[in-house]
Amino acid sequence: MARSPGRPRGVTIIDVARHAGVSPMTVSRVINAEPGVRDETRRLVEAAIATLNYTPNLMARSLVTSREIRIGVLYSNPSAAFMSGFLAGVFEEASARGAQLQLLKGEAGQPPAPAEIERLIAGRIGGMILAPPLGENDSVRALLAEAKLPVAVVGGVAAGAICIGIDNRRAAFDMTRHLIGLGHRRLGFVLGNPDQTASRERLAGFETAAADAGIDATRIVPGDFSYASGLVAGETLLDDPAPPTAIFASNDDMAAAVVSVAHRRHLDVPRDLTVVGFDDSTAAITLWPPLTTIRQPVRALAAEAMQHLIEAMRRGRATSSASPRVLDHLLVERESTAPPPPA
Repeated sequence: MARSPGRPRGVTIIDVARHAGVSPMTVSRVINAEPGVRDETRRLVEAAIATLNYTPNLMARSLVTSREIRIGVLYSNPSAAFMSGFLAGVFEEASARGAQLQLLKGEAGQPPAPAEIERLIAGRIGGMILAPPLGENDSVRALLAEAKLPVAVVGGVAAGAICIGIDNRRAAFDMTRHLIGLGHRRLGFVLGNPDQTASRERLAGFETAAADAGIDATRIVPGDFSYASGLVAGETLLDDPAPPTAIFASNDDMAAAVVSVAHRRHLDVPRDLTVVGFDDSTAAITLWPPLTTIRQPVRALAAEAMQHLIEAMRRGRATSSASPRVLDHLLVERESTAPPPPA
């Protein structure tokens, strides 16, 4: 049977946007004769529509004319505690502002497949918010840059995006100084995901504080923010002939794993070993002893990122030239810290 003439199968609004070199949101404005589009841009979009023989169906048209804000959420974080706070902040802010969310999850810290991300973009979203580590993933950022979408990144740094975080270097410096103030001189540090700026900044804060105090008895071991990596790191540090008297893990999940390793070895925390974390997540208060940690306001970070993203979408801006927004951190002292045991 001959196929009836019409637009080629598979042509979507994102294809039109790519052909014209604009965002899907701009294509939607042109289709619906909305104001705020320059004449030159409108002509480019109309030419792309004609070239591709694109005709939006009624359902698609109802979506692009909807006044509801549609936002994509990309996440793939191994820390369940971090993601709980992140998603809570995103959902609360979206609900308050009447925004619709479309979630897409990657596995094991890896981004979703490019085709999945493209389908999400083609679903007529107007912006994207990314949880770490995806905010600093080159392939993800390239796809979003091509789509010319406004993007907000939580806990990371990405060119052209709205970035919300804390001063990770200062926070780690403060915690390390706290351990030194308790009398610790043999310090262990568990790294986070090496691909994330936050991990590198926390390590830098730790090393600076130790160097300022003239301490060189430090042991740094790899991790990736997951509980499993914390177990391996804890075993490695405590197998040392002269193990640390204090271990600073780059997040609470890994710190909780280190505490578990210590308990298996019949070490008392904090009498025999001090353990501290980062984030002040639910993991910090649901184990014994409760963790001394850095409070990173994950929920507030996500909510503020969502707020700025929606404002950028309403202004029709695809990028942000502003400096990263930095929220305050707090050192929360609990029962997992004490002076080092007698030699």
